[in-house]
Amino acid sequence: MKENNSIIEKEIQGHKNGGFMLLLVIVLYLVAIPAMIITDGMGFFGTIVKVVGALFLLAGWILFLGLKVLKPGEALVLTLFGRYVGTLKGDGFFWVNPFCTAFNPAAMTKLGQSGDIMDSKDASGLAYQAGGARVKTDTLPSKKISLKVMTLNNSRQKVNDVLGNPVEIAVAVMWKVKDTAKAVFNVDNYKEYLSLQCDSAVRNVVKLYPYDVAENVDTTGDGVADDGSLRGSTDVVVNRIKNEIAEKVSEAGLEIVDVRITYLAYAMEIAAAMLQRQQAAAMVDARKLIVDGAVGMVEMALERLEKTQMVDLDEERKAAMVSNLLVVLCGNHDAQPIVNTGSLY
Repeated sequence: MKENNSIIEKEIQGHKNGGFMLLLVIVLYLVAIPAMIITDGMGFFGTIVKVVGALFLLAGWILFLGLKVLKPGEALVLTLFGRYVGTLKGDGFFWVNPFCTAFNPAAMTKLGQSGDIMDSKDASGLAYQAGGARVKTDTLPSKKISLKVMTLNNSRQKVNDVLGNPVEIAVAVMWKVKDTAKAVFNVDNYKEYLSLQCDSAVRNVVKLYPYDVAENVDTTGDGVADDGSLRGSTDVVVNRIKNEIAEKVSEAGLEIVDVRITYLAYAMEIAAAMLQRQQAAAMVDARKLIVDGAVGMVEMALERLEKTQMVDLDEERKAAMVSNLLVVLCGNHDAQPIVNTGSLY
């Protein structure tokens, strides 16, 4: 079926008769040879039985090609002489037209992610790498399509944030095949297509945000500066990445389940400078807190002295006392007091 030049998935129903067909073919093989022997010398009828039996012995194995076994979470897209005939879904033992062939252009593509159908004995048969996609050439790959939720660990990318600072970021994308027909017919290779769209979406979104909160930066597009950032607005950032990827891969029959940031840091060339900047900002904030506390303590001391009338200080002595107390309370080192045994004046 086609809609707007796009093939729509058609699930094949009522073909869970693989066990019956297997038994039938075996029985026919067991019957063919005795039948040819028994009918020997029966004239025209015997000749027909011999011809049919011989043809079955030579070509009956073709019926075995229609046997398909699927485990839970797997599917097979079947074509007949280039025409899409339907998709097998669900676990079971199926028998279909033996001339139908399974079609999956991404069967040989391994992205280093979960869900790729590959036997452990074939794990060493990786021939070469192209664009991060590992391809096997020494064994025939399975044409089955996994319908399970898979995780694509996107490699680290170096992207400039909205302020031009290089940032390294990596994301994990949870996805699954929703429409098998679109996945295999609408794009050349749905796994590589997904990986490319993930890279593009991450770059498009990261460049809209600063790494940390910055002044006069609009991250929402409403023309008003806000406090959005890659480090502080993780949920907002991953939602935008998820929505952009989902929009791009919907035509490929893929569904994006979730997106998570797995790595986020300044690039190596500016990491040290940014660390010093953060340390300086933290030191300034700490100093502000210390000064605020020291001023409060000085105010409390002066109020207590005036209230108890223990010492009568003029404005000049008050200023000297405030200065000394601030030096003691805000200094980096312990104070070294000087004892005055003479008159205060």
